[in-house]
Amino acid sequence: MEIKASDVKALRDKTGAGMMECKKALVDSNGDAAAAEKLLKEKGLAAVAKRSDRATGEGRVFIKQDGGRIAIVEVTCETDFVAKNVDFIALGEKLAELTLAKGCTEVTQEHNDLLQELAVKIRENMAVRRLTVVDVPENAAASTYVHHNFKIGSVVVIKGSADSKVKDFAHECCLHLAANTPSYITKEEVPQSYIDEQTEIFKKQMAEDPKVSSKPEAVQEGILKGKIGKHLSEICFMDQMFIDDEKKSVSAKLAEMGKDVGASLEFGSVVLYVLGK
Repeated sequence: MEIKASDVKALRDKTGAGMMECKKALVDSNGDAAAAEKLLKEKGLAAVAKRSDRATGEGRVFIKQDGGRIAIVEVTCETDFVAKNVDFIALGEKLAELTLAKGCTEVTQEHNDLLQELAVKIRENMAVRRLTVVDVPENAAASTYVHHNFKIGSVVVIKGSADSKVKDFAHECCLHLAANTPSYITKEEVPQSYIDEQTEIFKKQMAEDPKVSSKPEAVQEGILKGKIGKHLSEICFMDQMFIDDEKKSVSAKLAEMGKDVGASLEFGSVVLYVLGK
């Protein structure tokens, strides 16, 4: 049977498949557009499955807030080109809205169905790598930030006051997280295995430094302890020097802010997403 060019174009616009593939699908379906669309989707899904082992090192971080609830979602893809695609960005916004509306604690089939639909059209592996929903309690201040490259996003909730000064401080903390990308929030979170590994590294470095290895054992122990303490203060958010006041740690600035507003403040949720990490 004759397949009209307009029918091929209509199917291509709807599915995003190639012109030749659309024409073949219409021929195989005897001109039935719905059957052809189904056939293309079936073939497309198979193609996506074959690509599922490709690395998804690109993507974006999306944040949505509605009142006292905030959702942060990391959506990955294979190439930076697709990460800048308007359809991919729209998909990410929709996935964040879904996560926010339903308070998702894990990736659902609904997330995957939305991803699959675009993956078939664009022909690139995609995934919701992770997501977090934060509920902001009463008498608390919250802020969010997505970096201009869309690869870093942060959420900070401070409990104890809803003062505008505290909200501004929460925003500064979001910026601090994006700029310094700490690995942990507090020292207590750092695994002992990591500390042990870092200790061995410092010991080896010290042994190879004649100025240090020649010192008494007690002095060396003090140096080692100092190195570990300094390292932990560099990778833990609460102990890092604050971005806007490098003479004070984040925890010191929090205490200072508490005195300023006359409240006992503490961090509630502190979330940092760095694409791929």
